[in-house]
Amino acid sequence: MYFGKERKNLDSRVPPDQNVTTGFPVLHHGNVPYYSDMSKWSLKIFGAVEESIIFSYEEFMNLPQYEYTNDIHCVTGWSKLDNVWKGISVKELLKHISILEEAKYVILHAEEGWTTNLPLEDFMKETSLLAHSHNGEILTPEHGFPLRAVIPHLYFWKSAKWVRGIEFSAVDKPGFWEKNGYHMYGDPWRSQRFEWD
Repeated sequence: MYFGKERKNLDSRVPPDQNVTTGFPVLHHGNVPYYSDMSKWSLKIFGAVEESIIFSYEEFMNLPQYEYTNDIHCVTGWSKLDNVWKGISVKELLKHISILEEAKYVILHAEEGWTTNLPLEDFMKETSLLAHSHNGEILTPEHGFPLRAVIPHLYFWKSAKWVRGIEFSAVDKPGFWEKNGYHMYGDPWRSQRFEWD
């Protein structure tokens, strides 16, 4: 239970109808991929770019590393505060890509054909990261190893696990959860959980 100033500080960090947890719930649709040979993993950057790029795991991990601390908010109602993520910032990734002027959206592609969508400006925020570690530990398979997006200002389903592709697009393309009734944007501070919110 929180009191006084501590409660007020918490209210400024936790969106409406969210409950703070110290755990890290595992929620996903489909199977959890397990990698034993990282030479078979790659990340493809494609779509509305001058030239498509494919990073091997080794190439991607050799990019400059960053640590960000943030709060995350799940559409199911839990929030986890003060997460420390390590990975490659989107800002760093963009140094290797020439995005075409027509690009307005980003579609994150994950294992088993899973996707989620977000506006390009949200993907490009200073806080956006492609993470391989959480709180000093390599991500577990259940939490997205070897790579998950971290887009902390949106509900956490937008932070796709098991990312394998990043598509830049002129048009918005609803992903798995968006096609199944979730909001196209997903702002936790506006409680944009479902398409009718």
